[in-house]
Amino acid sequence: MIETLFLLIAGLLGGAVNSLAGGGSFIVFPALLFVGIPPVIANASNTYAALPGYASGAAGYWHAMAPYKDRLVLYGIIAAVFGYVGAELLLVVSDELFDLVVPWLMAFAVLLFVFGNQINGFVAARSGGGRGMKALGSVLLMAFLAGVCIYGGFFNAGLGILLLAFLATAGMSDIHAMNGLKLYVSSIVAVVAVARFALSGSIDWYHGSIALVGVTIGGYVAAKNAHRIPTQWIRSAVIVYGVIMTGYFFWGAYLA
Repeated sequence: MIETLFLLIAGLLGGAVNSLAGGGSFIVFPALLFVGIPPVIANASNTYAALPGYASGAAGYWHAMAPYKDRLVLYGIIAAVFGYVGAELLLVVSDELFDLVVPWLMAFAVLLFVFGNQINGFVAARSGGGRGMKALGSVLLMAFLAGVCIYGGFFNAGLGILLLAFLATAGMSDIHAMNGLKLYVSSIVAVVAVARFALSGSIDWYHGSIALVGVTIGGYVAAKNAHRIPTQWIRSAVIVYGVIMTGYFFWGAYLA
């Protein structure tokens, strides 16, 4: 009962944070670990819990994506193929090795979260107006997307920021369309990854579903009340929490 309540609260907070500022995985993934779920299964279950938020968000931005519908098929195929590759990589990693990798993934994701706006601004300033495709070449650009999708299939946290950086590189500047495509690609990566995790029995359906319910409710309530809470306050709290969690994972993996 205490575990159930703990995960529900973590899901509510994670969903709210996702709606207000992003970074909900920093809350949900550690919570799954804290209730005793093995690292690889906790990571897979976190992706499962995040999936409805991606899908509903993509649906909400559908009209904003309309001018870029010619990209949906190609981006979708790359997301499906390389999201699967990332999920497959996770399944061949032992819990012991994943324990050693998690602190570095968390640190990378936290840095992405902290400097995401600067990264996207830097990339956008050098790739505006569709010049990104010509400058980098379509093959290199799709390789960038493939790498991002592999990361997303392996570890969910920070995926959105990497996708925004990719879209800026691809010459996009409409933030609403970019958010829509980000969620569209994230949804496909998550669907493929969750399907692969399910086939291998790597999702804790009970605990993951509790977190999923919390994430869904928290995201909806927060979206309705977003105007009441300054986004910067939430971002600052997520950064502090993410740094603490990263330090905790480093301590557990290398010092304990």
